[in-house]
Amino acid sequence: MEKRKSELMTENPCSVDSCVSFLCEKSKKKGASFAFLGNHELLKLSSYLGCRHLEIGEIIWEEGDPCDFMAFVVSGRLKIKKETEFEGKQAVVGIYGSGAIAGELCLLDGSPRAISAEAMDPVDLLTLDRMNFEMLIGREPDLGARLLKGMLLTVSTRLKQSFSRLTTFF
Repeated sequence: MEKRKSELMTENPCSVDSCVSFLCEKSKKKGASFAFLGNHELLKLSSYLGCRHLEIGEIIWEEGDPCDFMAFVVSGRLKIKKETEFEGKQAVVGIYGSGAIAGELCLLDGSPRAISAEAMDPVDLLTLDRMNFEMLIGREPDLGARLLKGMLLTVSTRLKQSFSRLTTFF
């Protein structure tokens, strides 16, 4: 049974500090989202992050929802879906696994969610909400710039992959 995103807004039962610390370290070791940060920077960043765990089928957000956070996938996979022109039909446009960043575009431009995201496996996420994102950039501009660079590289890579996929249709 699908759980609604409103049910996901509560934090894990684990202590946020210990969860973030553990997941950051796990993510770092896997060479994932934070591989470009040193230990000192990772420690600074962790104070801005939240922690979530999703079970299979849980929806983290739906297309059109307001955008109030982005997520770093530490473990598991998210199915990324986009509404089609046919009512009630969605196309899977991506599967994001460990090391992926999700929800970054709308956090940058303030638009509603462009896609839906659902857990395909049990998923551990680190989250960065809009308020903490703005605080990070204001208080730690060098760290914020490095994070933004990582986000830009992610978006750039996805765009290049989309170009490659589109050319297979022509």
